[in-house]
This record gives sequence, structure tokens and C-alpha cells, in this order.
Amino acid sequence: MTPPQIPVFDIRIEPQDLEAVERTLRSGWLSAGPETEAFEREFAEHLGAKHVLATSSCTTALHLACVVAGVGPGDEVIVPSLTFAATANAVRYTGATPVFAEMVGADGDLNIDVVAVEAAIGPRTRAVIPVHWAGYPIEIERLIELCEARGLTVIEDAAHSPWAHYGSRQLGTYGLAGCFSFFPNKVLGVGEGGALCTDSDEVAERVRRLRSQGMSASTIDRQRGKAMGYDVEELGYNYRFDDLRASLLRSRFARLGGEVERRRELIGRYRELLGGHELLGIAYGTHDVSRSSCYLMGILVEPEMRSKVRNRLNDEHGIQTTVYPATHQLTAYVQTYGEVSLPLTERAASSLFSIPLFPHLTDEQQDRVGAAVVESVERVTEAG
Repeated sequence: MTPPQIPVFDIRIEPQDLEAVERTLRSGWLSAGPETEAFEREFAEHLGAKHVLATSSCTTALHLACVVAGVGPGDEVIVPSLTFAATANAVRYTGATPVFAEMVGADGDLNIDVVAVEAAIGPRTRAVIPVHWAGYPIEIERLIELCEARGLTVIEDAAHSPWAHYGSRQLGTYGLAGCFSFFPNKVLGVGEGGALCTDSDEVAERVRRLRSQGMSASTIDRQRGKAMGYDVEELGYNYRFDDLRASLLRSRFARLGGEVERRRELIGRYRELLGGHELLGIAYGTHDVSRSSCYLMGILVEPEMRSKVRNRLNDEHGIQTTVYPATHQLTAYVQTYGEVSLPLTERAASSLFSIPLFPHLTDEQQDRVGAAVVESVERVTEAG
């Protein structure tokens, strides 16, 4: 296969990014240190949160959040199924069981349904992990109210959601912890990496220890003379971040606001280009883009058409797309937990694909994508 002419996502590295990484290389400090600490402070200030702890990935942040929430063997944690497997995997790492709840479905809303969450609560439920899919907020205040009434912990999977908000608060700041991803295809992508946000001093202290093998003092603590040695106070993990990626994060984060605004503009243009076609549905098609980070542009077609449409977009137009399997239908989950019935999620997962969206996508490229989607759907329909 030849590389697509227009990829589904793309990262542009600017000169200031290279300069930031070069400065860190020349500093001689490559592990978690001053750059990591600076990013944590800057991101916490942006979120309006007390603490941000950088981790090796969003998956590890979710795992640590589950650990500090006391999730363990015998517990259940309610999660959506239309999400990357990491959301449920993090629950399984603790020995607990993920319980999949249905999505909203109506009005192109692919987020977990608060009503379905309530129905899924049982005697062993310990926590709920909602995902703000594509950067569009779930009804987080309703979910928080429900969980507080039931004594449940909320851990936000905000992997898609830097610079997104619900009301006056940033996503990721509602639950006990919010977890973010810096994987390359994310809104703030730099490679591997993630972060855990919390207002709890106790949670922050424990996560800081757990992410570094349970050690009582970090390398930079010892470098600064704050400690001569260290103890291992509990079983921890090697979930540390590093200053090279932190320096790139700080450089990219400085322009993230403008990039998200461009994403919102592009979503608006896609809605104009595609919104009137009777064979196409648009994920979150009427939702307020000003609340979203606009991570993805999701298109919905009849399931039997999807692979043909995607093949035509790739082969005839050089346009890349991607799909999102339902986690409960993945082999590892069916083998472990058996068949689970989530009709709305299953239909969405078999109908949905994402088309190119990144800040430097030009209007000309976007017009080409929009025309190609319409042409491909119509041609596939004509062919039966």
C-alpha cells in the first residue's frame, strides 16, 4: 500500500520544538526533571487543578488512578465500550472487572449514557470511568451527582480532551483524577506519554511515589540535595516520564489553544460540506464545538457500506480513514467475559469511521476530502 496523500492525522514539528528538545539534550538532564516539573505546573494551571503528574502513558495514568481509588480484585468498574482498549485494560490490571455500559446514541452522541451507568451499578461497583469521546463532554455533572449519591469514584479518561470543557471547568478536573494522553495521534501528541490530574494532595503524593517504583525520593530530589538515599515504601511501577518529551510538550502546549480553534473551524466546515447528505451521519453533528477539543471527525454510514467506502477513499482518492472497534467485541474480552449485548454501541462501531482532521489541514485539502466522501458513498450506493 502506498502512503495516503491526505492522512487521517498528522503532526507538524516546528523549529521551536526542535530548539526546545536541543536545549534539553544539551542540559544533560534526560530523565524526569526540571522540564517535566515545569510542564506539570503549566498544565495544572491551565486545567485549574492543584496537581498534574506526568506518566509514561495515559494507560499508566488510568492504572494509577484505579490503584489510588482502591480498585482491586472482586470490584467492578463501569466503562464505555466505544473506547480504546486501554480504558478497560487499566481496570483489569488491578484484578477488577470492567462492566460495559451502553452509549447515548441519539443525536450522534457516542458517549456513555448516564442512565445506562445507573442501570449497571451493582453491589461490587467501585468506580466509573467515562470517556469524553472525540473531545465532546459527557454529561459529567449528572454522572458526578449519581456517583456521589452511590459512593462511587469517578476517574475521567480525558485522553481526547485537552482544552475541552463542561460549563466553567476543564474536562479531567471533575473526578478523583483525570487522565490525559500525549500519543502522537492525540490533540497534544508528542510520542508516548500521559498525565494524571487531581485536586487531592493525598492522591498526588501517592501517584508521585507509585509512578517511580514506590520510591520515597526521586532522582532529582537526590540531585537537589533533598535526600541522600531512598526507601521503597510500597510496590510501585516504572511509569516515569522524561524531560525530552516534556520539553516538546511545553513547546507544543504553548500553541495548543490556536490549534484547537482551528480544529473547531474545520469541524464546522465539515458539517457544512457533509451535513446535508442523507446517506451520511456525523458524530456529534449538532453539538457545541466550542466545548470540545475536536479530536476526531467521525462519519457514520450503513455498516454494509463502510469497508467499501473506506477502500474507495484510500484507493481512488488517497485519503486515509480509521475505525474504532467496540472493546467488548475484541477477542481478549469475549474470551474472558463472554458475549455482551450493547446494540447501540455495536451499530456505531460497525458504522463509524474517522476522516482527516489536524490543525494544518488546508481548506483545499478539506474540500477534497469532503467531495471524496460524498462521491465514494454515492458510488458505493449505486453499485449496490
